[in-house]
Amino acid sequence: MTDTIFALSSGRPPAAVAVIRSSGPRAFAACEEIAGRLPTPRRPTLIALRTPSDGAVIDRALVLRFDGPDSATGENVVEYQCHGGKAVVDAVLAALGGIAGMRVAEPGEFTRRAFANGRIDLTEAEGLADLLEAETESQRRAALLMAEGGLRRQIEQWRQRLVELSARAEAAIDYVGDEDETKADEAVLASEARALASEFAKWLERPRAEPLKDGVRVVAAGPPNAGKSSLVNALAQSERAIVTDIAGTTRDVIEVPLAFDGVPVLLVDTAGLRHGADAVESIGVGRAEAQLRKADVLLWLGRPGDAPTGGRVIRVHAQADRPERGDAPAGSIGVSAMTGEGLGELTRRILAEAEQILPAEGAVALNRRQAAEIDGARQALDQGGPDLVTQAEALRLARTAFDRLSGRAGVEDMLDALFGRFCLGK
Repeated sequence: MTDTIFALSSGRPPAAVAVIRSSGPRAFAACEEIAGRLPTPRRPTLIALRTPSDGAVIDRALVLRFDGPDSATGENVVEYQCHGGKAVVDAVLAALGGIAGMRVAEPGEFTRRAFANGRIDLTEAEGLADLLEAETESQRRAALLMAEGGLRRQIEQWRQRLVELSARAEAAIDYVGDEDETKADEAVLASEARALASEFAKWLERPRAEPLKDGVRVVAAGPPNAGKSSLVNALAQSERAIVTDIAGTTRDVIEVPLAFDGVPVLLVDTAGLRHGADAVESIGVGRAEAQLRKADVLLWLGRPGDAPTGGRVIRVHAQADRPERGDAPAGSIGVSAMTGEGLGELTRRILAEAEQILPAEGAVALNRRQAAEIDGARQALDQGGPDLVTQAEALRLARTAFDRLSGRAGVEDMLDALFGRFCLGK
């Protein structure tokens, strides 16, 4: 990479302070042009920034210098912390853009350079992308753990063991010994490979990252006029679904993202389930039935005996404020969207079910791509043959899967999509 990039890394002005980053071989030369000198590495220095063409003062800013390869991107980096007014920011960006060899960064380009220069691996980049998009406390903690190398350290341990097993397999193949010695080598290597595959399998059994990232899908379902939309509005504390006394009012799926005590939840309202609906309502019923199959947690507002079997089902006795409804049946939670009765208990029950789905506090959660690569390595080791040659090939395939997992190889097709999730200054 011969060009030098720059961008505003903080939020849009106006703000108290704006941070502008530059990275690349011309970063230091550009600093000398607009600041007159380079500060001492890693020591914030207050310097007047000037327009290179006429020397006019733009602003007085804190300037920080980071020498590559020990910088965030692995390249020479300069950060300018100036006042956050729009005119100041525009003037600094214009001054940098007027210097030969400088250009505005593309989305995620700073992070992509960090990945290309070995400062982070692909799992850390994925964690950083999730951290930037985190909206709840649970999402933030999980993304930060990944961004700070929680999975990378485990990957390195596993990969080192694969490399050691591969080296031993190749040495045993090349060694000319008696048949008993060869069989002993085969047995030991096969046993250790199976033990490693068993570790992979245990990690694959852990709760995944998707429910944490997308929200635990909590679906309200039941017959028409059961109080589903009123319950969704009460839990969301806003009028998100239309509520009337007319059966079949809800004809489409309504999704409401929420956070209960920092836990992400995707609350879903559905059409009432019944036979004999008109053509349009029948489409809504079909979509409602599809949502039942996709639910992580199902809030069932129909008769308890009609509740779907299997999965995580919470039976809700809705409209409990109405005298004709009577007491809640055993095993059901009495709830009233009008009075608020039972909403606290229902929320606690939803959170309890969510805890069984979401990763434990401080545990690394695999996303779909990461799990697929680890499973590929597991399958390769499980399918290793009885002789040293097939064992060596199985170990090679497992190492290849780990190279894709960490981004060492075979991931070019997904890099643009990943780094496109970042802002210009990241």
